[in-house]
Amino acid sequence: MSRARAKCRVRDAGAGPPAYPGKVQTADSFERLLADLSARFAGVPFEEVDSEIDVALEALAGFLGTDRASVLELRQDSATIALTHSWARSGFARAQRYESLGRELPWFYAQIRAGTVLNFRRMPDELPPEAVAERAEVLALGNRSQVVVPLRLGGRWICALGTATAEKERSFSDEEIGRIRIVGTLLANALHRRNLEREVRELLRRREAENAYLREAVAGDVGFERIVGKSDPLQRVLELAAQVAPTSTAVLLLGETGTGKELLARAIHTRSKRAEGPLITVNCAALPSSLVESELFGHEKGAFTGATSARPGRFELADGGTLFLDEVGELAPETQAKLLRVLENGEFERVGAVRSRKVDVRLIAATNRPLERDVRDGSFRADLYYRLSIFPITLPPLRERPEDIPVLTWELIHRRQHELGRRIQRVPESAMQALCRYPWPGNIRELGNVIERALILSPGEDLLLDSFIASQSALPEISERADAAERSHFLQVLERCNWRIGGSGNAADCLGLNPSTLRSRLKKLGIVRPS
Repeated sequence: MSRARAKCRVRDAGAGPPAYPGKVQTADSFERLLADLSARFAGVPFEEVDSEIDVALEALAGFLGTDRASVLELRQDSATIALTHSWARSGFARAQRYESLGRELPWFYAQIRAGTVLNFRRMPDELPPEAVAERAEVLALGNRSQVVVPLRLGGRWICALGTATAEKERSFSDEEIGRIRIVGTLLANALHRRNLEREVRELLRRREAENAYLREAVAGDVGFERIVGKSDPLQRVLELAAQVAPTSTAVLLLGETGTGKELLARAIHTRSKRAEGPLITVNCAALPSSLVESELFGHEKGAFTGATSARPGRFELADGGTLFLDEVGELAPETQAKLLRVLENGEFERVGAVRSRKVDVRLIAATNRPLERDVRDGSFRADLYYRLSIFPITLPPLRERPEDIPVLTWELIHRRQHELGRRIQRVPESAMQALCRYPWPGNIRELGNVIERALILSPGEDLLLDSFIASQSALPEISERADAAERSHFLQVLERCNWRIGGSGNAADCLGLNPSTLRSRLKKLGIVRPS
């Protein structure tokens, strides 16, 4: 029979749990129960194992004539037992689902971990004096008799299967405990298979994420040779980067937005001893504050609304490699504290986890914020700043290395012209002079945007700049008029974008700036949207 037909047969047979009157427990009826349950779990997708276990609990309770049944599962960290599945007959409350049995019911937890079969005819009288929380639980539920059987596969505990009566007392014979163990073994196998498939899926998903980052790193500009420019300020930066690259020291890249901090981080990683490992990039400013910790450190299933599965964070993905934190100055204080701990001892916890993980990661951070001022203001931790700034490198803005603009211009033309269907042979002298005299508040990122726009405007072999950039040939010395030129340019771009700073077709994108950076500069220049 094909898999599809077999699955259909199981579903048809499983319209509901079969009835097994508790008063007639024959070998034949138990075999029928076992056959039905085996059919339900045969080939069931791992996503449906939990719902099938709920059905199996109802069927087992019907066979034994009990009022409640539940499964306690040993979590994958091998330290936590959780009550994960619970069923109760109509009119009776279900047992509460505990995420940590050791914290809520410590005596019960110790017995299960020891592999002890718990068989009580008269509860709570038969509970020992130290089982204080357990006595309160029994009284709250109204259980009269109860049996719990721990189960193990391959030498390790997987789960425990329990059932209880609430209407009347009864004893559970050795034969019944043996049958509970057989059914429990069936459930334990299903849980074990579900966990293995989850782990495989998670491993594949993590490998895909790592491969995506690796593909991005390979496709990106890596190596000092891809950092264009021969000016003295840039050469000093490259010398510092070459000195620190072979070490595992944390590096702090400082500089205005668009100066190439991410490109330099990739170059440092490529020259390091970790070049064979991944380079994972995180833009801290682009992440909502509620998701930053989850992105950096990962989370466990159920850690928050929407966390339907466990997920590794960027630190785990970067293990053995480099983590680049762009805009690190945007991190919230509580995240700063956790980041400091990782830097000091390599340890962290996933969101919602109870155990620590350890990674070997080299950190490169970048910011365009004045972190020293943020430390004085109390918005950035001083101890984290000193830990990050062991080896600071400040990237010069483009206006301080105008001699690099011609070679950067041609590099950008060569990168983009084929994609845009252009073949530029010449940059007119007036156009190059305008490019060299313009102050470039968005630095190389803005230059790239201007060149791309010029390529679109240039149907022939000459590069044609838009009217504003082309008019910059008449500007006086940048040092005297930088603010005036920047203000004029911002106003023109804002008017062209209908004063949209965020969203589609916004001014920040046209200028190559982050929206927050643009708003800060507009405030500094006294630019206010007209009413």
